[in-house]
Amino acid sequence: MNRTALAPRVITELDHVRIDRLLSRAQRAGDDTLHELLDDADVVSPRQVPADVVTMYTQVRVEDPRDGTQRKLAVCYPEDAEPGAGFVSVLSPIGTALLGRRRGETVAWTTPNGGLQTLRIVELLFQPEASGDFTL
Repeated sequence: MNRTALAPRVITELDHVRIDRLLSRAQRAGDDTLHELLDDADVVSPRQVPADVVTMYTQVRVEDPRDGTQRKLAVCYPEDAEPGAGFVSVLSPIGTALLGRRRGETVAWTTPNGGLQTLRIVELLFQPEASGDFTL
């Protein structure tokens, strides 16, 4: 399964509220993509989010389509970000690109130096909601 990420994103009500508050506090330039995600996403109850959707703290295995290398990432809040350990902030371009996307989709974002980067979501290793944690 290899789909380009074009469908509306799915985000939980709790993630939507938390990210909206985070953006209100941060008031940073360049967060337009994340604002658009919040405005355009299908917002669902944490109990209704499909198990193949990347939510906050979902651990995913992604693949670089250029060379096939894979790595594990988790989208998190800025205070928990450790990019070297695979924890990417939702405020980062890669974190914003992954949030709300589904297994099998290819996501793209612009890097800080202006280049285009893509990754394919190969597998969700852990999704809090699928394991019964609706408040993480």
